[in-house]
Amino acid sequence: MIESEQIWRDVRHAFVVEHGGRWIDGAQERMIGMRTSEWARYMHDDLGVALAPDAIAEQVVNAVARALVKHMPVLPGANAALIRLAAAFPLGLATSAARPVAETALARTGWNKYFQVVVSADDVARGKPAPDVYLRALELMNADPRRTAAVEDSANGIRSAYAARLAVIAVPNREFPPDREALSLATRVLDSIGELDVATVDAVLQHRP
Repeated sequence: MIESEQIWRDVRHAFVVEHGGRWIDGAQERMIGMRTSEWARYMHDDLGVALAPDAIAEQVVNAVARALVKHMPVLPGANAALIRLAAAFPLGLATSAARPVAETALARTGWNKYFQVVVSADDVARGKPAPDVYLRALELMNADPRRTAAVEDSANGIRSAYAARLAVIAVPNREFPPDREALSLATRVLDSIGELDVATVDAVLQHRP
């Protein structure tokens, strides 16, 4: 719904450089889907940030939230797609983002009214690609995974939803596109979020194995 990975990348990159670490190719891709404690530890251990992981997490999360307040990179067509789906289905949000970041995004866009539940990866034991965040959302919504579809833009997100036994609609992130293997797990791949509508979700659910 928003191009948040690019913001996470820019904030983390600047933070690593500012604190004497070393940014490496593929660092952002490696952190996509991780819980906050996991990526903070990665920034400490692998990228060389000398601060304690708890301090890294707090400062990076706060910086991302501030960046979203200044500019919310909503994907074209995302708001209309969300309105369409909310009128037809109960919706839940299963996100890798730290809860303060998720809540900032929902408040700034006004989208919090559309979601029955919001689950952050920090609320569960394992981040994506493990299925935990989706399993918790399903539990809170009392939803049948066989009648549930996930919309994902990342490789780890697709793998997480697939592991939770959901049908997956992939809308690949433009800067961090899922690999071919991950995309093969999706039931449907769309070029943009603007293509997402009720008929697409119904078709995916009706034709799943």
